[in-house]
Amino acid sequence: MDTTTAPTTAPATALDTAPLAVTVVIGSNRHGRFGPVVADWLLTHVRDHPDLTVQVVDVAETGDLPTTLAPTPKATAALAGITPKLAGADAFVVLTPEYNHSYPAGLKNLIDWHFTEWRAKPVALVSYGGLAGGLRAVEHLRQVFAELHAVTVRDTVSFHNAGASFDDDGRLKDPSAPDAAAKAMLDQLVWWGRALKDARQVRPLV
Repeated sequence: MDTTTAPTTAPATALDTAPLAVTVVIGSNRHGRFGPVVADWLLTHVRDHPDLTVQVVDVAETGDLPTTLAPTPKATAALAGITPKLAGADAFVVLTPEYNHSYPAGLKNLIDWHFTEWRAKPVALVSYGGLAGGLRAVEHLRQVFAELHAVTVRDTVSFHNAGASFDDDGRLKDPSAPDAAAKAMLDQLVWWGRALKDARQVRPLV
C-alpha cells in the first residue's frame, strides 16, 4: 500500500488590483527650466493610466532643504511636505534633465535625505536634454537607486533636443513615439510595483 502523502498546494490568494500610488519627482530646479513642459506631458499619461494614482514632488519647491543632511528644524519643516509622498508611494517616476553629463544636485539632495522610502520599490526614469536626451543622467540615477535597494525599470522615455520637440503651447509636435514609450514604461512600472508590493508584505527586505 502506497502511503506517500501527496504534496499540498497553498491556497491561491486574491490579487490586489487597487491602483498603485506613484509619486512623480520633477528633478530640475534651474532658473528658466524646461522641466514643467515635459512634466505636464508626463503627468497626463500617469493620470490617464487606470492602475496608477499620482502625487508630485517638485525639486524646485524644496529650496529650504539644506545639503548638510543635519536634522535641523529647518530641514524637518522642509521634509514635512516631501517625505510622506515618498513613504506612501508604491512606485516612482523620476523626471530629470542632464546637467554636465549627469543629473541635478537638487535631485541628488532630495534622494540622499531619504533611504527606507525608496527601498524595494520600482523607479521609472524620464529624461530630456540635447543630443543625448538626458540618458547619461539616467544611467547615473540607476546606480544611485541600486544602492538604495530600489529597482529601476528597463524602459525609459527620453527627449533628444527637447526644446524642439514641443511647440509653443507645450504640445509634442510628433507624439506617437513618446506616447508609445510612455505606455510601455508605465506598464512595466505597474508590473514591478505590484510584484514588489506583494513581496514587501510577504517578506520585508532586511
